[in-house]
Formats: sequence, C-alpha cells, structure tokens
Amino acid sequence: MVLTARMLRGLVPALFIFAFGMSSAPAQTNPSGCALQPLGGTSRQLLRCQGGLSIVAEAGARYTLVDRNGDGRADAVRLQSKALLLDLPTGSGFQVSTPQAIAAVRGTKWAVDVAAGKTSVFVVRGQVSVRRPIASGGVVLGPGEGVDVDQGASALTVKRWPRARVSALMARLGQ
Repeated sequence: MVLTARMLRGLVPALFIFAFGMSSAPAQTNPSGCALQPLGGTSRQLLRCQGGLSIVAEAGARYTLVDRNGDGRADAVRLQSKALLLDLPTGSGFQVSTPQAIAAVRGTKWAVDVAAGKTSVFVVRGQVSVRRPIASGGVVLGPGEGVDVDQGASALTVKRWPRARVSALMARLGQ
C-alpha cells in the first residue's frame, strides 16, 4: 500500500469524520498506522507512527509513505523534494528512498533533504547507512555526520557538518 502526502491530507479528514463524526481530536489516524498531528501555527506536518516512529515534514515536502510488507504500518518513505526529520528510538528496517539515495535506519534520529538533483542525509543520533539506489556499497553515518549524494558516480564522502549547516536544516524542520 502506498499513500502520498496529498492522499493523507484528503483521506484523513474524511475517514476521521466518517468514523467519529464532527468531534475534534488531537490526532487523526490513517491506514499507514500513522497519526497526523498539527504543529501549531506552522505549515509543517508531524506524523506519529506505530513502533515509535515520528516524522516531521518540511512545509511543501513531497513524500509517500510505503508499507513494503503489507502489515498496515509504514516502513519506508519515498521523498521527492524538501526535507523530512525522522526519529525512530528503537528498531531497524525503516528506510527513506530518494532519486539519488537510500538511507536505512538502525534506531536513530536523522534528516533527509532532496533539492536540485542532490540528496543530503544528516544524523542527529544513532546510525544511518546511505547508498545510491543502484549500488550495493555505501557509507554509515554517525551523530553529527552527513553525506551529499548527487546523480554522479563519485564516491560518497562522509563529513562532519558545520554547525551553521545543521542549524539551517533543523530550523526548516522546526528544531
């Protein structure tokens, strides 16, 4: 099952009204096992999912939640543009796919940003493996590390990101 951000915005209110009438609630659950919660006064989205996963989507981010194994819970995201901040305190197996990269989690907090033919991945906590979609090898990022993946064939280079770059990305995500 694949749900787009646009489908979520349209489907969630309809399902919520159908199931619960016009009463208000702090969160609205959708078929991906995630609840969409408003982030007071911002155009960012917050998804809280089963298994402890939370996803903050930058305003205007284009992404699709994916349930790869059909168990009714999102276990991947396809990100087409802008940034997501993901936090999965425990577990593994969740991944973010972009046109340039695949970032797979090992219980962590990390950001993925897609812009102008490049994907950037930054780790706040834990570890994330990053590889190109058509490559088997890749890199593993730790806290404070990031990598930029373009469409070229150059090797992936792990770098400690400067504070200004981290701050700018986190500000876009309300952090």
